[in-house]
Amino acid sequence: MIVNVITLFPDMFSGVFSESILSRAIQGGHMNARVVHLREYGLGSHRVVDDTPYGGGGGMILKPEPIAAALEDLPERGHVILTTPRGKLFRQADALRLSSHDVITLICGHYEGVDERVSELFVHEELSIGDYVLTGGELPAMVIIDAVARLIPGVLGHDTTISGDSHYHGLLEHPHYTRPREFRGLAVPEVLLSGNHEQIRAWRRDMAFRKTRETRPDLIEKALPEGEWEGKE
Repeated sequence: MIVNVITLFPDMFSGVFSESILSRAIQGGHMNARVVHLREYGLGSHRVVDDTPYGGGGGMILKPEPIAAALEDLPERGHVILTTPRGKLFRQADALRLSSHDVITLICGHYEGVDERVSELFVHEELSIGDYVLTGGELPAMVIIDAVARLIPGVLGHDTTISGDSHYHGLLEHPHYTRPREFRGLAVPEVLLSGNHEQIRAWRRDMAFRKTRETRPDLIEKALPEGEWEGKE
């Protein structure tokens, strides 16, 4: 997969692409990351990329010309995403869907927003990572890239790891335990020591449901068929 990022702050991505899973994805040839500095496409000798909004109001708006030039200068831009607080909430299903694309391009919004004509002419979808406002679209872009990259075949190396993740099947993930068997008076549940894989699977499913019910009850109805979740203890 090729991942393009158009941003006013390219240095923010240096550490992201050089560490952990994303670095492994790039080193292993599963992903190629290209970070484009939007300022290089700014207008005039001062490389202007923003201007005041028509109709008045505070803040500045990213101009359409630099973004259009940056997009059109890419060898491939594929599926274009704008990170913005007004976008659709990014979910695991979106990460899985995007991981099937050969090329994705993320435009990092900034200031008060991006000229609407960028979305009308170039953007396939707008995404948000939550109901809050950040200083820019760089952090959301990093979150989306990280979530997508780990789903690319070969990046993690173990498909079973992905299938057990929180949200993969709609529920939050079950609790995990490792050595020691007892820690400060708290013991590992006996079922995990039983060797009975059917009982372990049932316990994990039940605990995933309980955890989801406690912290994200809104997910229950979506994750389980009607009748299975109603009245479940």
